Amino acid sequence: MAYNRTYQYETSPRKLEPEYERIKTVYPKKSTARRETRKEQAQKQKKLKRKLMCYIAVCFTALFIISYRYSAIDDTYAELKKQKDKLALLEKETTQLAANIESTLNLSRVENDAKELLGMQKLSPEQTVYVTLPKTDHVETSSSEVKSTDLKENWLTKIINTIIQNFK
Repeated sequence: MAYNRTYQYETSPRKLEPEYERIKTVYPKKSTARRETRKEQAQKQKKLKRKLMCYIAVCFTALFIISYRYSAIDDTYAELKKQKDKLALLEKETTQLAANIESTLNLSRVENDAKELLGMQKLSPEQTVYVTLPKTDHVETSSSEVKSTDLKENWLTKIINTIIQNFK
C-alpha cells in the first residue's frame, strides 16, 4: 500500500475547478421577499377597500339626493293639487254668486221688493224739487302764498327755505 504523504487528515479534499464558468443566479431572500409582498398585498387590499367604501358612499349619497328630490317634487305636486281644488271651489262659488246677483238685479223684482218689504213708493211730481244754478262758474284764487307742510323734506331743504324766507 502506498501512502501519500501530502494528504492531511480531517480536511476536505481539494475541489476541482470546472472547465466552464458557472452562471451565478441571485435569488432573493425568501423570508424578506415574502414579508414585502405580504405588506404590499395588505396595502393593496386596504386601498381596494377604501375605494370600494368611497364608491358605496358616493352611490348612497347620490341615491339619497335623488330620493329627497323626488319627495320634494311630490310635496310640491300635492300642494299644487290642493291649490287647484281651492281654485275650482272658489270659481264654482263665484259663478253661483254671479247667478244669484243676476237674478236679484231684475228691475221689476227690485221695485216689488222695495214696495213690499220696505214700503217705498214712486215719487210724485209734488215731491220733486228742481235746483237752478248760474251758468257761469267763478273760481277765486288766493292772494297769499300757500306753504306746503311736507314732512318728507330733509334737513338741508328746510335750512335753505328758512334762509330764502329771511332774505325776502
